[in-house]
Amino acid sequence: MATFVLIHGGGGSAWDWHLLGPELTSHGHDVVTPELPIEDKSAGFAEFSQTVVDAIGDRSDLVVVGHSYGAFTAPLIADKLPVRLLVLLTPMIPKPGERPGDWWANTAYRGAEGLSEEQQFYNGVPADIVAEAAAHTRDQVSAEGNEPWPLRAWPDVPTTVLIAREDQFFPADFQRQVAADRLGIVPDEIDGGHAVALSHPQQLADRLTAYPLR
Repeated sequence: MATFVLIHGGGGSAWDWHLLGPELTSHGHDVVTPELPIEDKSAGFAEFSQTVVDAIGDRSDLVVVGHSYGAFTAPLIADKLPVRLLVLLTPMIPKPGERPGDWWANTAYRGAEGLSEEQQFYNGVPADIVAEAAAHTRDQVSAEGNEPWPLRAWPDVPTTVLIAREDQFFPADFQRQVAADRLGIVPDEIDGGHAVALSHPQQLADRLTAYPLR
């Protein structure tokens, strides 16, 4: 049995995993869904990582999944605890010393034109789930956006990048390029958009639960 540590993205919450969690537990695994202190103006990377470590407690066999902006926090956990696998899901992949606020220019990211925020983030998600999502978004006012990413090198932990083929926020071609440039990794791919945990929870659970058995 693995413990899946699911780290939400920017402006998100544990709710983002509410469909995926039961799918993982149905496979016999444990699930931890910490709420990062993104509404705390004084919270930085140290507080983010400590929040996750505290939520994990004494659990072991850790598979840490960082979604989108959560990919800045996920490797910090692998630097603190024994982690079996890092999975970066439709991620913002950081590099040592990079401020999150600089990531967009550093990766030459160009946002989609003519698409609403809902279309970018929630394409493929059932309408009733999209309608519920607004009640679970949070203001991200925390301090880490201006902090250099603290690791000097990527942690010595097996790392997988999993991208969504229909992602309209971080298009697949862009994700492939960033993964190659920053980690030398060819990403795995899954159907769905940026919020794949809400659009394809069963398929995502099947993919995630297969990884630790490799």
